[in-house]
Amino acid sequence: MTALPLPVREDARPGAERPGCGPDIALEIRGLAKTYQGFGASPPKAALKGIDLDVPRGAFFGLLGPNGAGKSTLINILAGMVDKTAGSVRIWGHDIDTDRRAAKMAIGIVPQELNIDPFFTPKQLLDLQSGLYGLRKSEYRTKEILQAVGLADKANAYTRQLSGGMRRRLLIGKAILHSPPIVVLDEPTAGVDVELRQNLWNYMRRLNAAGATILLTTHYLEEAEKLCDTIAIIDEGDLIACAPTAELIGRLDHKEMTVTVEQDLDAVPAALSRFDVTLAGPRRLVFRFKRSDQPMCAIIEAINEARLVIADLSTSEGRLEDVFLELTRGHQQGKA
Repeated sequence: MTALPLPVREDARPGAERPGCGPDIALEIRGLAKTYQGFGASPPKAALKGIDLDVPRGAFFGLLGPNGAGKSTLINILAGMVDKTAGSVRIWGHDIDTDRRAAKMAIGIVPQELNIDPFFTPKQLLDLQSGLYGLRKSEYRTKEILQAVGLADKANAYTRQLSGGMRRRLLIGKAILHSPPIVVLDEPTAGVDVELRQNLWNYMRRLNAAGATILLTTHYLEEAEKLCDTIAIIDEGDLIACAPTAELIGRLDHKEMTVTVEQDLDAVPAALSRFDVTLAGPRRLVFRFKRSDQPMCAIIEAINEARLVIADLSTSEGRLEDVFLELTRGHQQGKA
């Protein structure tokens, strides 16, 4: 993807003024509920249960949850593909019920599925999409978008001839051609190779830096941890957490220290028995402790007392994956 000027609406850029919901809120959700009616003997299914959520303007926001948590339902409501049962949604200040067209113009959705007509060219698809958004021909940005996503040389090739990575980039182009201030990415890197994943995230970081608000759903939690400044977690239709990423990870007060020694060990030495330590190999000791306790100096002193020579030492703290599992398990146990 080439480093060209990014298609971002002027009112999405830093410092721009705009009407609508709070000046710092891009997406405002209140009491959002969706219940799917059951068929036959199946009871109704509550996919969303009164979600309250604010996505800050200019955020790189992660929306996480297990399969069936309600993420896709929420995104489909934003996209206008599913009608909500209750609650309200304002996209860039526009209510999706009373100002539907403006709300749709303020958001671009990159779906997980490669839903592209194989008999169109990228140029034809973007021109068609521009028309569907009601843009005048003088406002079409097809050439600019194709250059921005690195498909200028494939403008007139049939999409069935494009690789999976190229089709993914074309979906991004379709989502941003009307310069929406909010871009939603639904599992955008599912099944893609490492190079495309890196290119995609580099482009999205640049788009975010230019002012666009990014809403990401992904099952790659390491990806979300690196990219997102704020994360919300949904489970079984409930919002169970929403906080800055660093704050969310900081809730886990544990740390690990792995020490590799030069001698082979058959068991944990008695001098180390007062610690929470396991022998992870003939020469590897793994110590677990509360981050707030900071006993590392005491551990090293005890290792010296055991007459062991340290060959290597590394530490690791809680990760987003640990927080995610703890919160979702706790939520499910609480409902059991």
